[in-house]
Amino acid sequence: MNLILLYDDDFVFGNSVRLTGRRRKHILEVHQPVVGDTLTVGRLGGLIGKGRIAAATSVAVEMDVTLSEAPPAPLAVTLVLALPRPKVIKRVLLAVASLGVKHLYFINGFRVEKSYWQSPVLKPAGIREALVLGMEQARDTILPEVVLRPLFKPFVEDELPTLIRGTLPLIAHPGVDDNCPHAVTQPVTLVIGPEGGFIPYELEKLIAAGCRPVQIGTRILRVETVIPFILGRLSH
Repeated sequence: MNLILLYDDDFVFGNSVRLTGRRRKHILEVHQPVVGDTLTVGRLGGLIGKGRIAAATSVAVEMDVTLSEAPPAPLAVTLVLALPRPKVIKRVLLAVASLGVKHLYFINGFRVEKSYWQSPVLKPAGIREALVLGMEQARDTILPEVVLRPLFKPFVEDELPTLIRGTLPLIAHPGVDDNCPHAVTQPVTLVIGPEGGFIPYELEKLIAAGCRPVQIGTRILRVETVIPFILGRLSH
């Protein structure tokens, strides 16, 4: 982890924190600090700074922290993603958090297996765990919002038109004429379908809601590949 994420209950007195469990283990095994060393830390929902090691034992790591820097700016992208296979969900969540996306909607589709929605990774604890790993990787402190929408039609008809308002609404879909734009300067709502793509009915409903289909080339990419590819294209 490139940042030690701190929570409110880690603070024992003033700016002093006490860490146990996974973070203590990581600090001791990876950083191998001595008293006086400093590590990059950040408070969940707040600022980033430095933590000076006051004690590091097999029981706990204690630090005195100074927080003064804002977290990285978020990407101005709302991601709407057809729910991928369970073994991919965690990788997607980690990537989304690392890349700075702060609003993610998982939606249904004809090619989304019903069983995917029962995955333990979609439980609040599973989602949070994956997001935290991504935040620690990218040195971020702002937790993304993840919304589950297992009913396609009500989401597209009732929520999506409001969601895309004031944004550039795009659907990543192979075989269409328009190319995905580069270096977009306005907020974007990006819709990505399952690996087999949206069926014609779904594509028609998304277009009717106000989204524009775009393609990124002739290659058909996996979900975990296409997300960083398109986000990089939109921001550079």
